[in-house]
Formats: sequence, structure tokens, C-alpha cells
Amino acid sequence: MITSTQNQNVSRHSTQYNVRRIAFVGIFGAIAAVLMFIEFPLFFAPSFYQLDFSEVPVLIGAFAYGPVAGILIELIKNLIHFLIKGSATAGIGELAAFIIGIALILPASVIYRMGKTKKRAIIGMIIGTITMTVVGCLFNAFVLLPTYAKAFGMPIDSLIEMGTAVNSAVHDLFTFAVLCVAPFNLLKGAVVSVITLLLYKRISSLIKGAER
Repeated sequence: MITSTQNQNVSRHSTQYNVRRIAFVGIFGAIAAVLMFIEFPLFFAPSFYQLDFSEVPVLIGAFAYGPVAGILIELIKNLIHFLIKGSATAGIGELAAFIIGIALILPASVIYRMGKTKKRAIIGMIIGTITMTVVGCLFNAFVLLPTYAKAFGMPIDSLIEMGTAVNSAVHDLFTFAVLCVAPFNLLKGAVVSVITLLLYKRISSLIKGAER
């Protein structure tokens, strides 16, 4: 028979766990936001596509606490970035980063939560990377690039020419997405996945230790 004292202990433990979970979500979001400012140019994409590692803490948080936590961390990351840096596209760029980030985080964390094994983590990150690449191509071609062109008062052809400058096979939005955006997201997904795979076990041990 469960006593009232036992019920109180369970309730207290549950409350403490939720508080720690919220704290970790905030911490991971802040770390991700900092990493978002550390960017690296890529030779095969125009200069406004920069590689960063901000999805690593998002993915680690999603693996540790579930898809909803991952979405919240991704949201916090982009909100902090928007508040500090501002936006030249009225928030469309940050919205794109959020949606494309979720396209990686959500499939990866859902698949991992079905059975927390290294194999499932790898499968989840592969599927997440593919999903992010497809979503990234579609969002860039139909939303982000046209919005950038309008925001900076330039014809869409000017952006396409920036793609042509790094890859002569780029001649329209479709080839821009396939030859510039797709490789960018594939590389980012692969790099983020490898780093997460190397770090997750150690960080998850620290998380579990902090929750005791």
C-alpha cells in the first residue's frame, strides 16, 4: 500500500526532475545560440551559407529529454540569435533555420526514443539528415531565397549568379538548391551527427549524474 509520505516523495522527485529538465533545456539552448555565432564558409556554396555546429547541443538535448525538448532548445537558440543579431529578412531567416533544424532533430530523436541504442541513434541521424536536406532545398527554393531577394531589393537572378560563381552548373533555383543547398545540409547533418555520436554518451552521463 502506498502511503501519503511516499506519494509526497514521488511528487517532490517529479517536480525536481521537471525543474532540472527545464534548466537543462535553457542551458542547451544558450550553448546552441553561442555556437550559432561561430560560422565557417564553404567553397561550394555562396557566402551567406555558413556552417555552424549549433545543432549539436540541440540534438544531444533531444536525445536526452525527447523530441519536445529538442524543439524547445531549437526555438530558444533561434530566439536568442534573433534578439542579439537581429534579422535582415524580418525573421524569415530565423524561421527557416528553426524549421530546417527541426527537420533534423525531430526524426532523429523520435527514432532514438523508440529504442535507445547506438544503432537507432545512427539510423535516426541518417534519416534526420536526409529529411533536413529535402526540407532545406524546398524551403530555400520556394521561400527563403525569394524572401532574401525581396528584402535586399535584388532580382532572384542575382542570387542565382552567386551560386553560379561557385559552381558553373547552377543556372536556376532548382540547380541552386540541388548543387549548393543540398550539399550544405548533407555536410552539416553529417558533421553534427558525428560530433553528437562522439559526445552524447559522456554528456548524458553528466546529465544523469546531476539528476541524482
